[in-house]
Amino acid sequence: MIKCTKCQQIEFVQKSGIVRGKQRYFCKSCNYHFTLPEPHNPSDNKRHHQVTIMDIANQLGISKSTVSRALRGHTDIHAGTRKMILDLAQQLEYQPNPLANALLKSRTNIIGILVPEFRHYFFPTIIMGAQEILSKAGYNVMICQSDESYETEVANVKALMSSRVDGLLVSVTAQTNNFDHFRAVLRKEVPLVFFNRVCPELDTPQVIVDDYNGAFQAVEHLIEQGYRRIAHLAGPVSLLVSRLRMQGYLDALQKHGFPVENELIIHYDLSEEKARIYANYLLSLPQPPDAIFAINDPTAIEIMLVAKSRGVKIPQELGIVGFSNDPISAIIEPTLTTVEQPVWEMGRQAARLLLEQMESPHTVTHTLDTKLIIRNSSVNLRS
Repeated sequence: MIKCTKCQQIEFVQKSGIVRGKQRYFCKSCNYHFTLPEPHNPSDNKRHHQVTIMDIANQLGISKSTVSRALRGHTDIHAGTRKMILDLAQQLEYQPNPLANALLKSRTNIIGILVPEFRHYFFPTIIMGAQEILSKAGYNVMICQSDESYETEVANVKALMSSRVDGLLVSVTAQTNNFDHFRAVLRKEVPLVFFNRVCPELDTPQVIVDDYNGAFQAVEHLIEQGYRRIAHLAGPVSLLVSRLRMQGYLDALQKHGFPVENELIIHYDLSEEKARIYANYLLSLPQPPDAIFAINDPTAIEIMLVAKSRGVKIPQELGIVGFSNDPISAIIEPTLTTVEQPVWEMGRQAARLLLEQMESPHTVTHTLDTKLIIRNSSVNLRS
């Protein structure tokens, strides 16, 4: 039964067509046309309306400023009133508006972290190390990965800056040759720290490892094991980390009187597909190498898989050394000799350095030590 919304009568109401998709009614008692209001679902407000300070104030019949002070922990609010406000805020699932707070404080308590990829353990581990320090300091993190794309990196920087981050931790992509997007960050005086893949063109703080010495020790180890024709599958020339590891490779050869053979040195884009292509190329040479020093562990593991597929025995016919000590390197067969980097600590150091920059800007480089981890892939039984 339908009740007239004007006279509240029931028996005189009849249907009177459709108006704008809604049933219209006519009451003969008061000669009144009407439609029924949409039923109200209390959960709609919860779904579509974010609870504000004004909502809490209106429901409790107190001022907006009183609610705001209570939520911010001011001591000039009566204990009973504060409890009432906090209880209702929890009941309504009130969340502070971070952008509004940022406008008031000129800070968001958000740190942006930008890395080139998530495909391997290395960068996620650095992020976890950084987040450990930043969380203790009261910061949240906003994480972007660029999939080794310069264009995506530029877009990610713009997105992080639009989110008004208080600082940036960055490791660049393999494609990055232009650093104007980071110069724009510095012009806006947003603290910026590079780690691992750094930008030598910019006068900014950075955290790196001793890539040169790590590479030198890796190649010298291969020489000491009796390998004589040592190739290097290197990273992009644009990356300082690639150039430093290359120099360590070259200097180790020179120290021991070995010639540098250009056909044994290949720079590539760090993709797994290209690693397989170039590993096949090296092993197909008329005089193939008897050892390969790889830019990183994922590259070394691809080389191992290609060698196995070709029936090449490791380490008897081919010694392999990687770089980074990926967890997989300890369980692949044969286990992979590698250069260990303190990955977690790199993230922690980068975060600490950024926090220092936010208080007192200065340029400094933190260089962490590496360690050669000798495993079965390079222990030449013939030596």
